[in-house]
Amino acid sequence: MAEVSKRFFIKARDFVRAGEGAIQVQGLLKSIGYGADLIRRISICAYEAEMNVVMHGGDGELLLMIEPHRIVLEVNDHGPGIQDIELALQEGYSTATPEHREMGFGAGMGLPNIKKNADSLDIQSGNGEGTCLTIGFRLDAG
Repeated sequence: MAEVSKRFFIKARDFVRAGEGAIQVQGLLKSIGYGADLIRRISICAYEAEMNVVMHGGDGELLLMIEPHRIVLEVNDHGPGIQDIELALQEGYSTATPEHREMGFGAGMGLPNIKKNADSLDIQSGNGEGTCLTIGFRLDAG
């Protein structure tokens, strides 16, 4: 298969359109014919990452890259960054605002869900530097 890439813009605090990138990723993967389990895992990661950008990250983008042996989601934002990545990866840890919690977000499962569903996760972030997630999925794994 030839390499495919698709870019989706994510607008900060746009809860009306939040998740649209993840839905489009899911539709594209279905149209190509990937298996349901792989699509589910990628969709969960895309959604969780997209919601983190909407809530915390300022504007950003979601890039889907389909390569011969793997699929990669790269999510970049221009937000304040993650001060303590190890703490942010712990289930239940959240920096969600009371407003986000009232909308049903902020359970502290975003990054843990991404880590659980991906084959690889690299987080590059620093205080005031924004965040870049590189989330990988192997295509040759059974």
